Amino acid sequence: MAAEDGARSPTRMLAEGHLRVATGGGAPADGGIAVRHLPHHHHTAKKEGVGAKSEENNHGDAEFSPSQELDKLVNGTNKVPATLDDYRKLVVPVIEEYFSTGDVQLAASELRNLGSDQFHYYFVKKLISMAMDRHDKEKEMASVLLSALYADLLGTFKMSEGFMMLLESTEDLSVDIPDAVDVLAVFVARAVVDEILPPVFLTRGRALLPESSKGVEVLQIAEKSYLSAPHHAELVESKWGGSTYFTVEEAKKRIQSILREYIESGDTDEAFRCIRELGLPFFHHEVVKRALILGIENPSSQPLVLKLLKESTAGCFISSNQVSKGFSRVAESVDDLSLDVPSAKTLFDKLLSAAISEGWLDASFSKSAASDEDHVNASGEKVKRFKEESGHIIQEYFLSDDVPELLRSLQELSAPEYNAIFLKKLITVAMDRKNREKEMASVLLSSLSLELFSTDDIMKGFIMLLQSAEDTALDIVDAPSELALFLARAVIDEVLVPLNLDDISSKLRPNSSGSQTVQMASSLLAARHSGERILRCWGGGTGWAVEDAKDKISKLLEEYNTGGDLGEACQCIRDLGMPFFNHEVVKKALVMAMDKQNEASILALLQECFGEGLITINQMTKGFARVKEGLDDLVLDIPNAQEKFGAYVELATERGWLLPSFASAP
Repeated sequence: MAAEDGARSPTRMLAEGHLRVATGGGAPADGGIAVRHLPHHHHTAKKEGVGAKSEENNHGDAEFSPSQELDKLVNGTNKVPATLDDYRKLVVPVIEEYFSTGDVQLAASELRNLGSDQFHYYFVKKLISMAMDRHDKEKEMASVLLSALYADLLGTFKMSEGFMMLLESTEDLSVDIPDAVDVLAVFVARAVVDEILPPVFLTRGRALLPESSKGVEVLQIAEKSYLSAPHHAELVESKWGGSTYFTVEEAKKRIQSILREYIESGDTDEAFRCIRELGLPFFHHEVVKRALILGIENPSSQPLVLKLLKESTAGCFISSNQVSKGFSRVAESVDDLSLDVPSAKTLFDKLLSAAISEGWLDASFSKSAASDEDHVNASGEKVKRFKEESGHIIQEYFLSDDVPELLRSLQELSAPEYNAIFLKKLITVAMDRKNREKEMASVLLSSLSLELFSTDDIMKGFIMLLQSAEDTALDIVDAPSELALFLARAVIDEVLVPLNLDDISSKLRPNSSGSQTVQMASSLLAARHSGERILRCWGGGTGWAVEDAKDKISKLLEEYNTGGDLGEACQCIRDLGMPFFNHEVVKKALVMAMDKQNEASILALLQECFGEGLITINQMTKGFARVKEGLDDLVLDIPNAQEKFGAYVELATERGWLLPSFASAP
């Protein structure tokens, strides 16, 4: 087997997938997730399942006896792995045993007992690399296990990080596995089909890997040979002998059908049997969610709904974590339910109170499920109206792309205490749309920070988003990754400063999805050329790269300086669609004024832009500050640059272009 990886790369955190439930086929008798076994054609290597004879301890992962190592862990004679090396030694027996027994539930239990979540990315990498060197049976089993563990034990970050490690080590894998490139391409394609990696992972992975690497070749094959083919899902799922498993949408339909039959018959035993046969214990939150919605839509069914959920928790059939997650998902969507069922909020509260009073839902849930209104200590009715109005304003902005109009509309609402809620709404809506709207949201956020929102408002808005990140990821593809990009972009646009990320992180639960998203944003910012990459993560305004935007600014200023129209120049600046980048217009205009004879007309352009509100005082100040920082270099080409700049600052101060803080800056 190929050599193991070195240190973790920060860029592995970039291409993250959205949450997805486990898939499974017909369940075995004990309720576990069934694994489809093909005719037995193992290679001749010794199998070391539970109860196998242990070998003498030799060097190398393959020499560890699963029963010996796992018994140590279970019986307390072995410490929870504190280092990656310890984890490596213990995780190999888990995989070997799984390939021997096919027991997904046992593998999940053993991985959970390791208690080292921070190293689970290595489990993804090791599972696939071991399966690649075996037969189709083990390859299929590996894909099934990843799907089963996803969103519960293997979070979005660890899954994508594990795949990135594999792509980075494809050259090493190819030494021992001649067809490693094609096999790994199938694993990537299968992960996309199974919805444990988002399609955008392919694009971002290519951006992070050297162009000539085998990792890029893997991604190209996955996309062109598998994911672009007609009926690609069936093709990929049958690559290793076919699959008996069904998709997420099919699982949702089956759950809905089971619950409707239960409401008609009232037979809890039959309902449990049908749910168990689905073999999706990590998707039980969907059962809870759909049962609650049935109780809201049909109030007469509430006693049966409560009975089903109470008995399922009493018998440990549905875990308390899955129950809480199901209630959380309904709490998040209760406003939408109210459109069809006006009394949805009251009915949900009734179900919630019954669950807490009967003791099968933790009483603390009522606090954690509190809506955004509670976070800002406001009356529910007023906040509800604000949400509706702000929703209309955001929708109109996405259609018109008119920032000044949105600012006026938001001011007319006269509710600055709800600025954080507006930010949460803006980014949540944008995350569920295309790159154009995501870019527009970032541009708007920059304008809001200059005109209306305080840093405190923006931090509170992001904290609210991050606190509900796990729930958002259930409905929005690639939510953690997109949210990390919004955070990183806010820092690049100077809406936030890097230290704000630490402050935000301190308000979140350690190791939560929100906390990991902040870490991911920090990793993005720490990467080389992060500014340019993040600025164009959604196309950069109208899709230009930063250098393209700078070039367009230079050309429009040159054209204006050679006799262009003042109004036309202002319109060209407006058409750039990058108000957060207008400091570049100011900087280039000042340098051009120093270097050309026609400085009066250039200063007149700045006056016109400022007078129209096209360039804000913050952007103007930032542009002057950038020129000030580069004066030492400018004097090499323009000897009197210092003197001219002093005159421009004096003029700008008289006309109110600059913030008072500029004069006191060193």
